[in-house]
Amino acid sequence: MNETERIQACVLALPEVAAWPEMAGIFERSGSTPRFDWSLPGMACRAVGGDESAAIPGAAALACMQISIILVDDMLDDDPRGAHLRLGPGPAANLALAIQAAAFRLVEQAPVTVERRAAVVASLAGMALTTALGQHWDVQNLTGEENYWKVVRTKSTPFYGAALHVGALLGGAGANVADGLRDFGVLIGEVIQIQDDLMDAFQTPANPDWKQGRNNLLLLYALTAQHPAHTRFLELLSRIDDPSALAEAQRILVRCGAVSYAVYHLIQRYRAARQRLAALALTDPAPMQELLARQTQPLADLLKTIDADIPEELLLQSRA
Repeated sequence: MNETERIQACVLALPEVAAWPEMAGIFERSGSTPRFDWSLPGMACRAVGGDESAAIPGAAALACMQISIILVDDMLDDDPRGAHLRLGPGPAANLALAIQAAAFRLVEQAPVTVERRAAVVASLAGMALTTALGQHWDVQNLTGEENYWKVVRTKSTPFYGAALHVGALLGGAGANVADGLRDFGVLIGEVIQIQDDLMDAFQTPANPDWKQGRNNLLLLYALTAQHPAHTRFLELLSRIDDPSALAEAQRILVRCGAVSYAVYHLIQRYRAARQRLAALALTDPAPMQELLARQTQPLADLLKTIDADIPEELLLQSRA
């Protein structure tokens, strides 16, 4: 049984889940293939010298939290892939509540002290509350770069911070190390969000970010920065479903500096993450080094595809 299957089995063993076919079905579909994000608590547990099996209940709780967030997020975004379209908004909302509650039931199974379980519960609750605030701000589609970063830090990063924090706690880490890994996870979350923006901006056909006015960092830059193609970019937005218009708008993202701006922010976070990691007294830093390194190769591949400059620092990190 691989790690994803062990996490899935942990959730499906809850009596309420076993008695609720729709709830069990969501987990069976979500865990049908290995999920790297569900392995983060185990990686953190290993990094602090713990037995990775101790992190399985925490990883299962994080999986519950993530699925609950996705159920709600899909409804807020009216995502055509959302379970609410198959189940109905009411049942989907109720499932989201139930799955979040299941996370706290799962923490009870963690083979650690009562004090550590309480710390895990506090971490999960903080993540859930912060993410809900981020979702609230996100649906308002707040404009401007300040609001972009505000949403990123509330909606996009808490999961990654909590995943490493919970794993470290279940692995027996002290508060300083566990908090340091949470900070490292937040930086990883920011990296992932900026990378998602890059990938979304260069999707074909046009990603919904182009048509819904979502706060994609590259589109935000192209819309607000002073550059020679600004007027042309605005014209292309009105017919972005046209493949030729999309291709031209994407070329403008490269020429106007939007890609370079996103890569600049990524490099800053890679540096900060490496510094944070170097300052932590980890038993085995390799899992966290792997986590950081695996974020760079897809970005290097994308930059090569769109004929954008690939910073040497990024190439070195992808080979680490």
